[in-house]
Amino acid sequence: MTPRILISCVLLSILLIAESAGQGDCMEQWPGFRGPYATGILDSANTPVEWDAESGRNIKWRTKIPGLGHSCPVIWDDYLFVTTAVSGSGEDYLKVGLYGDIDMVDDESIHEFKVYCLDKNTGEVIWDQNSHVGVPKTRRHTKSSHANCTPAADGKHLVVYFGSEGLYCYDFEGKLLWKKDLGVINAGPYTDPEVEWGVGSSPLIHLGKIIIQCDVTGEDFLVLFDIETGTEIWRTPREEVSTWCTPAVYLKNGRTQIIVNGFMHMGGYDFETGQEIWKMSGGGDAPVPTPVIAHDLIYLNNAHGRYSPIYVVRPEAKGDITLDEGSTTNEFIVWSIKRGGAYMQTPLIYGEYLYNLQGNGSLSCFHATTGEMLYKESLGISGGVTASGIASDGKLYFTSENGNVYVVKAGPEYKRLAVNNMDDICMATPAISKGTLYFRTASYLVAVSGE
Repeated sequence: MTPRILISCVLLSILLIAESAGQGDCMEQWPGFRGPYATGILDSANTPVEWDAESGRNIKWRTKIPGLGHSCPVIWDDYLFVTTAVSGSGEDYLKVGLYGDIDMVDDESIHEFKVYCLDKNTGEVIWDQNSHVGVPKTRRHTKSSHANCTPAADGKHLVVYFGSEGLYCYDFEGKLLWKKDLGVINAGPYTDPEVEWGVGSSPLIHLGKIIIQCDVTGEDFLVLFDIETGTEIWRTPREEVSTWCTPAVYLKNGRTQIIVNGFMHMGGYDFETGQEIWKMSGGGDAPVPTPVIAHDLIYLNNAHGRYSPIYVVRPEAKGDITLDEGSTTNEFIVWSIKRGGAYMQTPLIYGEYLYNLQGNGSLSCFHATTGEMLYKESLGISGGVTASGIASDGKLYFTSENGNVYVVKAGPEYKRLAVNNMDDICMATPAISKGTLYFRTASYLVAVSGE
């Protein structure tokens, strides 16, 4: 079977899951972090291989967005949404690269927490709204922003989340439908509870419900809201430290699980009730990557502190499935590695292969169902990587913080196709829609097209 056929089969299986859940339309959109079901994949999109932002080659449009935000672009039909936080001080201090400082930014000026809606074809701003205006209730890390959480859309509603500054639901015309105050959300290192780094978990919409994973310094919880009214349906406490992970959903045998990453408590929860189904520990102590569903398996990846594992879990898991000391498999864990996972980047599973990009630019390719490593190569990045990889039509796109986008051919052998410069800092994962890549840089939204 050829790689292209295998890729098609994987996406077909995801599509069948989506249609059975009543959300087949989302497979044609980029409705939240990493697109359809957080796969990072949109095929038949005719995306470009080469471009240059400085010269304007293959740049469709470029629109300046004020303030600072690491949230990713979200697309539904011709609407493109993004959030930002505009500091009243006029300064947006950002320190990128590979470093271990726990420093925070002291900016007690009044901020505007904003959401923008643009025409994806022209870059024209259709509307913008101030969700909240005030002094941020917590500080942020020097590499973070006050608008890290990617919005979520379902064709009718747009959900934006600013952590301590609230959860907001708009219609596509910019009308505020409802808002929720979730209290002060302080996410920081568990070893230093006074340190404030900013939240990073993005909202997820599924079957008319909003899922929020809130792992913070204090009371941790997973919560489900009704999207029409904002009514809280259930809230399940979690025994966890701060994480910056966006959850995922998985339908199997008529039962939908919410899958969460974590340090002390990775696991699955029943979508209808919030009841825990399975759990495990043994992750990195500051996890960020989103769980990924592929090949009827659950992929968990994180790396910080003592641990940097990749775990591959069967969806039938139940109870505590934590590995015994020295083991790499058990009844519910198909394969795992102890070291080599990624700290910030969600893995990309495309066709037969899992692509794991680490913060230093080291790219590993594994056979997704067996764990066999097929290659490990350096992309040649100077600086660090925060954005997660995406894929389209046999091409993989990896974006560095210094604004270089590395295009790699999908498959078991490493082949770099191009390196393209965005002429700006890039922290956010790009989006894909019908022949165009959409990048959120430190100052702009940029549409890249080969047309």
